[in-house]
Amino acid sequence: MEKAKPKQKGIETSIPLPKGVTASYQNNILHVHGSEGDVQRLLADKRVSAEIGDGKIILKSRLDGKRERKMIGTFRAHIKNMLKGCHEMHRYELKICSGHFPMTVTATKDEFIVKNLLGEKIPRVLKLKKGASVKVEGDKVVVESTSKETAGQTAADIEQLTRRTGYDTRVFQDGIFITNKDGKDLK
Repeated sequence: MEKAKPKQKGIETSIPLPKGVTASYQNNILHVHGSEGDVQRLLADKRVSAEIGDGKIILKSRLDGKRERKMIGTFRAHIKNMLKGCHEMHRYELKICSGHFPMTVTATKDEFIVKNLLGEKIPRVLKLKKGASVKVEGDKVVVESTSKETAGQTAADIEQLTRRTGYDTRVFQDGIFITNKDGKDLK
């Protein structure tokens, strides 16, 4: 009979911290602080543990199974997004498209207002998420945040704000549409 190969005991991976970025991990919450701001996220899983040492974040698991590898990969992706956001903001770009009726778009600290969308008399108002900054530059809207989830959700909320159900989008092309997702152009 063949001898069974001994199973590898545990997984360990590390993510180096960029210069000027500090991190702390307490009570399953990872805090990352950089030049652009700070981000925190709950990284809780009973199979995966995290620790910080020697300028890197170390993810460990006692077992080497499929679930553990998936969770470590997920945590690694979240941590990379956090590290990018705290030293270089996540940026989403949207384009304002108004055909027949000239749309007026304004952004304040905590509100985003769209007036005269398809000739509507009542302005559409969106309360912005905490941590997201929105700027209107001509026919472009720029959403920036240290958290990728906050930036993406704010951009999606702005896009959904101008949506009209029951209208054919091939004919009624007015609205605000996402054109760039954190460095990736959309077609």
